[in-house]
Amino acid sequence: QVQLIESGGGLVQAGGSLRVSCASSGRTFGDYAMGWFRQAPGMERQFVAAINWAGSTVYYADSVKGRFTISRDNIRKTMALQMNDLNPEDTAVYYCARSGSQRADQDPAQYAYWGQGTQVTVSS
Repeated sequence: QVQLIESGGGLVQAGGSLRVSCASSGRTFGDYAMGWFRQAPGMERQFVAAINWAGSTVYYADSVKGRFTISRDNIRKTMALQMNDLNPEDTAVYYCARSGSQRADQDPAQYAYWGQGTQVTVSS
């Protein structure tokens, strides 16, 4: 069974930075693409960033391009999202997810496993 555990959320002022991380159990972490999604109150879950199995291909939502960076460490079985220049619209619960394939994808339906989420709150 795959378990994904997020950490690193918190409260930050607008313009600040946070780094959220995702640790995975299981022996096949390096075989699959990973992604970050977020959900604000009353909103649907939305794509943030994705990275393929090797870390060689990444995708970002337009709203976070140039501010967020996704990365992974297949030896440590971890993934991270470095978030810079945060604004209040970035406030949400952030979820890490493991895809069912090697290919990075923006579609949440392609992701088979999800973490419990970590809260990120950006104050103005």
